[in-house]
Amino acid sequence: MIRGRGLAKRYGDRRVFAGIDVELADGDTLLVTGANGSGKTSLLRILARLALPSAGSLELPARERIGYLGHEPLVYRELTALENLVLFARLYRVERERVGMLLERFGLWEARNERTGTFSRGMQQRLGLCRVLLHEPSLLVLDEPTNALDAHGLELLDAVVEEPRALVVATHDPARFARRATQRLAFT
Repeated sequence: MIRGRGLAKRYGDRRVFAGIDVELADGDTLLVTGANGSGKTSLLRILARLALPSAGSLELPARERIGYLGHEPLVYRELTALENLVLFARLYRVERERVGMLLERFGLWEARNERTGTFSRGMQQRLGLCRVLLHEPSLLVLDEPTNALDAHGLELLDAVVEEPRALVVATHDPARFARRATQRLAFT
């Protein structure tokens, strides 16, 4: 699924991290922890094929097999929840029925015709999870996925995390993901 050797990331003269080795098989979970600004998000963006490492070698699944949820849910605030997911379904070439199923699953069906700009941060995060799962990725890359989720939203996230697929998660709440973790990487 993922094989990285000697990964490094620099922004100009600033070294973010160096010498990172990652090997993740299908079904494995990599738990990434560390302080803000330590390089977690940079690594996750590399593993999601959104950035390139400055050094090292990296083998990843094809981009269409990766689902990435960053600090922002990456949905259009001017569109409704339904319009957002229909748009992404068309981009991913996914059957429209999956949109309704995900909106139901994440408790957003009743709000499907509301503009997402009116959603609470937790509802936007749930919609972001719907977007990420729409194309049934074999690798999920989640950056602080618990942000703004209420108790029900956390239960929904826990169910997603338990599904059989490879998972990379950066979090300040490692206890939530510890049971699933097969590997850990701590940034300092």
